[in-house]
Amino acid sequence: MDYETIMQANLDLVFGERDPTRRMEAIRRLYSERAELHEPHRSAQGHEAICQAVTELLASLPPDFSFTPIRPALGHNGVGRLQWRAGPPGSPAAVTGTDVAHIEAGVIQSLHVFLDQPEA
Repeated sequence: MDYETIMQANLDLVFGERDPTRRMEAIRRLYSERAELHEPHRSAQGHEAICQAVTELLASLPPDFSFTPIRPALGHNGVGRLQWRAGPPGSPAAVTGTDVAHIEAGVIQSLHVFLDQPEA
């Protein structure tokens, strides 16, 4: 299984896509129909709910805010992990985190988003 391709596509085509129609197309390709998204403050299940959750997240961020990988994704035994940073391009990261996905039959069954604690 190519964890890097799936995890990077999720970062780019779902969390990096501002257009909800194109985002929904990507979700339908990358996620199972009953997939679950677990963010720190909410959960969503199914394509429409996941698209809505990401739409609301992106609407709360500045337009130039983007998600980029810190390093290539890793995975084994059906679980993929991708560390990322987010913020305006060329600026220090506003937030960093890790996506952990259960992947089966080449699609995401569940995605857990973990935010790193800010450094003191």
